[in-house]
Amino acid sequence: MNEEQFILGLKEHGIELSDKQQEQFRQYFELLVEWNEKMNLTAITDAPSVYLKHFYDSITAAFYVDLNGPKTICDVGAGAGFPSIPLKICFPELHVTIVDSLNKRIGFLEHLATALQLENVHFVHNRAEEFGQNAAYREKFDIVTARAVARLSVLAELCVPLVKKGGIFISMKGAAAEDELADAKKALSVLGAVIKEEHSFTLPIENSERSIFVFDKEKNTPKKYPRKPGVPNKSPI
Repeated sequence: MNEEQFILGLKEHGIELSDKQQEQFRQYFELLVEWNEKMNLTAITDAPSVYLKHFYDSITAAFYVDLNGPKTICDVGAGAGFPSIPLKICFPELHVTIVDSLNKRIGFLEHLATALQLENVHFVHNRAEEFGQNAAYREKFDIVTARAVARLSVLAELCVPLVKKGGIFISMKGAAAEDELADAKKALSVLGAVIKEEHSFTLPIENSERSIFVFDKEKNTPKKYPRKPGVPNKSPI
């Protein structure tokens, strides 16, 4: 996906990028490649693949969920900033918090945010399990999202405790998403979330499968969740 296809692809979904936003994506790509030589941020570094598999893929969440206005969004395990930084570029009013367990990645994200002149972005170096027990963040966000971090049964325990009651959890998944959803049914119920919407589509050009699950947070999460680091992964709810 070249830059022109990217711009047109978003326009078809009602997202029109200004010259400034287009330039921000160009800078994002350049910084990603530059920093990737010093540290492992991504295995995908050619421009067409970055524009498709990182930028466009991240923004697909906005095809199904209204991200206009000053909503608070938390991205768990964002790595090199996906999906929240592409979403922030498209929807500048978003208030973004990213939590990641690797301090070097946080360093890249802080540099990126400064270079792209992004406002209302906040980066936290922490394990998601500990972050979810922090009163400053727990049940504080309108939207919590994650992309390719863990199986849904594990991911739900890391993300749902951060969603405020009445907010939403967006899980972005590839193939076998239906199996993950079935496995996560108990965890989601225990954590206070219910499936609201389910969207399946194929990524253009390469036609790979994608699923976006949107969950409503209907009740508060029991205080014991998330459990200590490593526990959700070893023994999912």
